[in-house]
Amino acid sequence: MTVKHEKYQRLIDACKAMPPTPTAVAHPCDASSLEGAIEAGRLGLLVPILVGPRARIQEVAAKAGIDLGSVQIVDTPHSEASAAMAVQLVREGKAEALMKGSLHTDEIMAAVVKRDTGLRTARRVSHCFVMDVPGHPDALIITDAAVNIFPTLEDKVHIVQNAIDLAHAMGIKDVRVAVLSAMETVNPKVPSTVEAAALCKMMDRGQITGAVIDGPLALDNAINLDAARIKKINSPVAGRANVLLVPDLEAGNMLAKSLSFLAGADAAGIVLGAKVPVILTSRADSVLTRLASCAVAAMVARARRESAKAVA
Repeated sequence: MTVKHEKYQRLIDACKAMPPTPTAVAHPCDASSLEGAIEAGRLGLLVPILVGPRARIQEVAAKAGIDLGSVQIVDTPHSEASAAMAVQLVREGKAEALMKGSLHTDEIMAAVVKRDTGLRTARRVSHCFVMDVPGHPDALIITDAAVNIFPTLEDKVHIVQNAIDLAHAMGIKDVRVAVLSAMETVNPKVPSTVEAAALCKMMDRGQITGAVIDGPLALDNAINLDAARIKKINSPVAGRANVLLVPDLEAGNMLAKSLSFLAGADAAGIVLGAKVPVILTSRADSVLTRLASCAVAAMVARARRESAKAVA
């Protein structure tokens, strides 16, 4: 039986030998977001650069008993300016990751995807939950449950490749992607099953790389070996998936929240596909979940540095 938070602790521990990642923290103007950033800095996961109204940040720190020490604060007047300045710090090479503070997700993502001043790449931006599910041996990556509402097949190619790259950055050697639907057979009346079949063939043709992909698979036979055997599904993914690609945002959101509220899971969150990883946290997240999100971002940033060196 796995211990609650064990997977997250492993992620955090794996980052201890890495140099901390300079991270622009956009508008950390409440106690939870500020504490998460400062604690991640104390543990050596990142070097926080706090971007927001200086007086307000200092007031929050004083009330919550948070020692800011020598942490850099970049003064901005409001949340929209905080998001824009945090993105600018990345563009100037002063930060290798972004972290959401107490501003709304839409505000920071609007700054990230702006055409001229944002952090766009050739990839579509997508979100991954890294779920620590009690009783499940490994972390589960679920995508996309937060950014792309009704992704097309073309979008899903980007979404799944982002998730595969994340899994490799986290040190997962055998990445097994289950393309989820309500059934495990291709049914022309259920578009997600047809797209699942197309994604599998795209893997065969090298259009998606770095993983074994199978689908359509229902949730039970994606993560439970007995369910896969009963259905007579002969697949290296069925029953052993560590990445779950959902049909759309609604399905992904319900799956992630079901695991959180019915199975006691924690959900670290990260946005990929931009020039740097974006740490998305919720006001309801525990400090450990925030730290796990920071650890995942640090791993992605390291993988990008190593990739850039290899190209150079």
